[in-house]
Parts: sequence; C-alpha cells; structure tokens
Amino acid sequence: MLLYLLGAALLSRAAGFYLPGLAPVSFCEPGKEQVPDCKSAIELFVNRLDSVESVLPYEYTAFDFCSDQKEKRPSENLGQVLFGERIEPSPYKFEFKKAEVCKKVCTKDYNTNNALDKVKLDFLKKGMLLNYQHHWIVDNMPVTWCYDVEEGQKFCNPGFPIGCYITEAGRPKDACVVNSDFNEKDTFYIFNHVDITIHYHVVENEQLGARLVAAKMEPKSYKHTNADTPDCSGGPMFLNNKYTGEFKIPYTYSVSFVEDKNIRWASRWDYILESMPHTNIQWFSIMNSLVIVLFLSGMVAMIMLRTLHKDIARYNQMDSVEDAQEEFGWKLVHGDIFRPPRKGMLLSVFLGSGTQIFIMTFVTLFFACLGFLSPANRGALMTCAVVLWVLLGTPAGYVAARFYKSFGGEKWKTNVLLTAFLCPGVVFADFFVMNLILWGEGSSAAMPFGTLVAILALWFCISVPLTFIGAYFGFKKAGIEHPVRTNQIPRQIPEQSFYTKPLPGIVMGGILPFGCIFIQLFFILNSIWSHQMYYMFGFLFLVFIILVITCSEATILLCYFHLCAEDYHWQWRSFLTSGFTAVYFLVYAIHYFFSKLQITGLASTILYFGYTMIMALIFFLFTGTIGFFACFWFVTKIYSVVKVD
Repeated sequence: MLLYLLGAALLSRAAGFYLPGLAPVSFCEPGKEQVPDCKSAIELFVNRLDSVESVLPYEYTAFDFCSDQKEKRPSENLGQVLFGERIEPSPYKFEFKKAEVCKKVCTKDYNTNNALDKVKLDFLKKGMLLNYQHHWIVDNMPVTWCYDVEEGQKFCNPGFPIGCYITEAGRPKDACVVNSDFNEKDTFYIFNHVDITIHYHVVENEQLGARLVAAKMEPKSYKHTNADTPDCSGGPMFLNNKYTGEFKIPYTYSVSFVEDKNIRWASRWDYILESMPHTNIQWFSIMNSLVIVLFLSGMVAMIMLRTLHKDIARYNQMDSVEDAQEEFGWKLVHGDIFRPPRKGMLLSVFLGSGTQIFIMTFVTLFFACLGFLSPANRGALMTCAVVLWVLLGTPAGYVAARFYKSFGGEKWKTNVLLTAFLCPGVVFADFFVMNLILWGEGSSAAMPFGTLVAILALWFCISVPLTFIGAYFGFKKAGIEHPVRTNQIPRQIPEQSFYTKPLPGIVMGGILPFGCIFIQLFFILNSIWSHQMYYMFGFLFLVFIILVITCSEATILLCYFHLCAEDYHWQWRSFLTSGFTAVYFLVYAIHYFFSKLQITGLASTILYFGYTMIMALIFFLFTGTIGFFACFWFVTKIYSVVKVD
C-alpha cells in the first residue's frame, strides 16, 4: 500500500507536464497582471560549494559571501540532506526583463590584524586554492558557466569558481588561465562580479507568459575604482598571499534577458547535458557488455542443450545396476548437492539483505528511467532508494528465514535479528564514523542530529518490524523441497585441479561481470567525486540488466564445472563467485583515487575510502545474491529431471 501511494503521488505530480514531475513557472514584466499565476520576481538560490580536490563540501555562508538572513531557507528532502545539499536564498534579486548593470550586492571588509577577519580571509584563500565552486539555482535550473573547449565545442559547467591562484613560480592554477591579466605571483584573484544572462521562451498560444529556459553566467574580477559605489572598472580584484592590513571585497552583478524561440521549457536541460560528450562512450560500453553476454550465453546454451542434455538422456536410460555403477561427473554428487553449507546462518542473512538491495535497485532505476528521478528533481534518487530500502524489510526477512530453515537451522531468533541489524548496522556504523569526521571539519555534508535520529527511526520503527513480519511468514511456511534426497554420510571430494579449486574459480568469476560495468562505473564515480551531472539512467538500467545476466551465466558456468569435478560445495562458492565483482570494484576505486582525483588532506582521503567501503559492501551483497539464486535455479533444474533411485 505504501509503494502504491508513493507511485500515485509521483504520478499526480507529473499530471499536465513533462515526466520529471515539476510544474513550469510563468514570468511576466512587473505591473502586468493580465496573465494568471504570473511572477515578476526571479529568486536566485545558492547551494553548497564543493571541489574536485576535496571531499568536504561547505555551506555558502561558510565563506563569508553576501547573504540574505531575512528570508527562510527552503525545506530539503532526505536525499538532499544525505548528499550534503544546503540550498538557501541569496541577496541577488531580479525582476523579469529588467536589466541591471554593475549592481552592488554588498562589500566585505577585512583586517588581517583582527583575528576573526584573518580566519575568514584564510578560509576564503583555502577555498580558492582548492578551486571550490559556487552552485547557483534559478527557477530550479543550475546557473551554468559556458566556455569554449577544444575542437570548437562548448562546455557548460553547472558551477563556477570562487577565484584562482597564481603560484610563487608564476604558474596560473585552474580558472586563472582564462585571463592574461592574472599574472601577479603568489596572488589570489577573486571572482567578485558575475554577468548573468537569462534566456526565456514566450508561450504565445496558451497565453501563459514566459518561461525561463536557461541561466548562464560569466565570472569576472573587478577591483572597482570606488568600492562603495562600484562601477565595474579597474583591474582585477586580487589579494597577495603575504598582504597585511585592511582589505575590501565589493560584490556586484549584471543581469540581462534574451528571448529564445528555439528552446522549449520541457527540453531546457538539454544544452547542459549535450555539452557532456558521453553518449558515444556509453554505446561503446553497452556493445562491449553485450558481446560478453552473448559469449556467456553461448557457453551456457552449449552446456544446457548439448552436454547437459546428453548427460541427462544417458542417465535416464540407465536401467541396470551395472550401468548405474558407471555414473560419473555431476550425477555422482546427487546425494550431497543439497547438503546444508557451513555458516548457513551467515549465508541466509546475506541472501536476505541482498534481496532487499536487489529489489530496491531495480525499482529505483525503473522510476529513474521514467524521468521521476531526473536531475531536475533534486534529491529524489536518494530519497526513493532509502524509502524503498525501509519498506522492503519484509522480503529480506522472508528470504533469510526460508533459506535458513532449508539449511536445517533452528536458531530463528538469532537469524531474524542478524537479518535486521547485521548488514544495515555495518553500513550505519561506517556512515556514522564518516559523519563524525564531517562534523569535525564543519562540512555541510555532515548530517544534522535530527536527520540522524529520523534515519534511525525509519530503521528501527519500520524496517525492523517489517523484517520480523517477513521472517515470521518465512519460518511458518514449509521448507524448500529438494528434488533429491541427501545422504547421511558426506561423499569424499576427490583431489581438484587448479582451476576447479575454490579460490581460482571465485577470482575468475568476477572478471566478466566487472568487464560489463567498468565504463559505466567511471561515470558514476565521476558524478559522485568529480561533481559531474549524471543523467543517463536509461544506459544504467540497461547495464543493470546486463550485469544480472552476466553474473548469473558466469556463476552457472563455473558451478557446472565444479559439479563435474565432483565438488558439491556450491552454495558459498556461487555467492562469492559473483560477489567477488565487488573486490574488482574496490580495486578500481583505489585506481580511480590515485589516477583521476587530486584529493588532498587526510580527512578527505578517509572519507573517500570510508564511503567506498559502503558501496563495495552493498555491491557484494547485490551481486552475490544474484549468483546464488542463479546457481540455485540451475542445480534444482538439472537434478529434478534426472532419475535417482
């Protein structure tokens, strides 16, 4: 019922406009009220600042910029809080179609002899040194900085830097390369002026006024002839690193409006997304993954249709005892194939948590493909994932209880408690330690205490009871019926060759699934750590399906080889074979850290690896569960069609 209500709410929001579910806002010139529900005031909101050189985002007010303390900040959903977004109103105020030139916002005065001012100025310098970026929002659109890149292409970045730094050797860092006037050594240049251009589209047929379709800006640096009455003249605003004394930073802006008849409101994000040339690479990734899937499908089909079919036909034709004594391969272990595994309690708990994660991922990506979780709907992706995880405690408890009962376990209380608390507890403990570090660093990504309590309430008051309900029905139902009986005395496993031993098989099993996802993984890590916009959920959903197929086929293939070698310990091996993909993910994340990122500082490094360990654990449970269920289906299928005396 809760899932139904969630879907109904999302669909009701989408009624009447394009799929992401956000209503268009109409704007008109001041004084013109003939259009109903038409606004003349344009609000500019500011978000937290982040950097590719640091994992720590900070609130806008942490850098002592011009702020508006009068207006109330908008409410944020759970996903925005978890991602560290801190949206608040700004003193930049516009009227629709009313141009402004070099309008003063405020002036910040500093004196390096004052301890408080020195701390503020040093923090501002640190932000420029680490290339922290502003993120402004107009009509739920990011204010973008568009500039030319190689081969005549234009890149639109949904953010712009605070400033930049010229090193003691005279080398310009980051945005300082855009202006040849930035040439003083060991000097910070501050972008204290922005030229904002707002593009709008007039809706003529429906008489709904105008709608904003783009908000672009260009950061500039002006020293201003007079700081009290700025005129956007003079050289760039700079601060020598060794300067002492009084220092003023006047902040100004200019705004202009341009009518654009080509861009529709429903496609206003396209100019940002099209500047990110990822589509061709994504198709290459999909084709690469499909080749792997076709290869594995051919191998599995060969086993199922030729080798296995002949084995089954031969075994079913054996009537005499003499023929039965000639059995070999996977048929010999039919009396041990469903023998309970060691550590069956832990395996059943992992299967329950993995099922919960699998269903959560599938439903979240499905909604994302429909457009409900687009970048325009801020925080919706994480909110949807958390809500679904909380509501899916029942399948987790049911699956864990069913398999634990089939393994012959009797400690049902321990099983249900571990299902409800083990894996979520490990994730929460890691997350809590990371949150303590963020609190200590004063980062905006630190979750407020109230939100932390709310997360615990969702876990203990909703997820845990639902897990208990699922476990109750799982234990109440009869155990899983196996097609063959289990012998009382375990069969001795013969000496195994190198490639059929557990460790080599597990290590080899994760290579192909990882090969299907590593290109998509690069873009996901870029969106998380390099703060790039991720919008290709259609590709991601397709790769998700390919990953499920690849994990299943690779596990079935190796499972068949092990059964032919008369090794019947398939339960843990099937889980670990697919789950080992998470180890390759972890290795790739370490490579990505050292080769792609410029993160500095101990706190940022600890945060990166702390969050990476959470992702690796979730990925391990997800892929391991896929492999186990695929192998369970395979083993049940082949032994159910064989005559066993």
